[in-house]
Amino acid sequence: MVKIALITPAGRGSRAGNRATATRWARLLRELGCRVRVVGSDEDADACRLDGRPPDLVVALHALRSHAAIRACREAFANTPLAVALTGTDIYRFQHSHPEAFLESLTSADALVGLHDEVKADIPPCFHARLHVVHQSALPLPPGAPGPIKGHYEVLVAGHLREEKDSLRAALAVRELPAASRLRVIQLGGVHDETWAENARDEMARNPRYRWLGDLPHWQVRRWMARARLMVISSRMEGGANVVSEACVAGLPVLASDIAGNRGLLGEDYAGYFAVADTQALREGLLRAEAEPAFVEGLRRQVQARAPLFHPDAERAGLARVIAACGLTL
Repeated sequence: MVKIALITPAGRGSRAGNRATATRWARLLRELGCRVRVVGSDEDADACRLDGRPPDLVVALHALRSHAAIRACREAFANTPLAVALTGTDIYRFQHSHPEAFLESLTSADALVGLHDEVKADIPPCFHARLHVVHQSALPLPPGAPGPIKGHYEVLVAGHLREEKDSLRAALAVRELPAASRLRVIQLGGVHDETWAENARDEMARNPRYRWLGDLPHWQVRRWMARARLMVISSRMEGGANVVSEACVAGLPVLASDIAGNRGLLGEDYAGYFAVADTQALREGLLRAEAEPAFVEGLRRQVQARAPLFHPDAERAGLARVIAACGLTL
């Protein structure tokens, strides 16, 4: 049995993406026959021990935010292989703002995990041989989930409100639409700080087409996905958002910002991209979706074609490849 310490910077009870990934990976690794301990990146290396012994493998989510834990484990467990999973902020922000820590984490790793197909182009070539792409998986919507309501054309935005997500772009895009438009934006997610909460409340006060419902449990998010006609993913940077996987598996068409993290999941030929932070382009896409059912059905066929990439079996097999790359046998 392979014993794995899985390090995440997101604390217990958090609904942040890093915690969701850690929880899902722990389950999939246990299904592979591994024993897994989930450890916070603020805990010391001794927390990674299982039965008082070093783990057989350390898997760390986030090269920068888990940097101190990665260094501590390398010092405490010199012979234990290490895999580091790269997030969007790692690749597209911290690689440039904190290059020494970022590169130290990557250099320490025996294997690197990327979450979308274009990661290789955005990290130094010397690390390409260590990189393994593992797409995040999602489950189908439950049978009997409610479908779209009549009257409104509801568009869903799901994810924490923060700068990297350009979270209010969809709200801005539905301001001052023609009176005949049925477009409404439903936003789900907690906030990075109180300023984001204030901005969301201010937007609701001035924009009758926008509602922010806050940080909801995942089962409620899935019900909103079943009810929505379209999803908007407006991020400025992404490492491979699980919400894209969920949309594809649910057959929910997406309008997505044209960034590497979205192209690496939806494909280069996806027809639903818009330029980053381009409110007018997104507005035009939303109005086209409302007016042209054939456009939306085309997007639906494209996301459904991508869905097999995000099956739990595929993610489990990807994790098994990472374990093998670290010289371990299941």
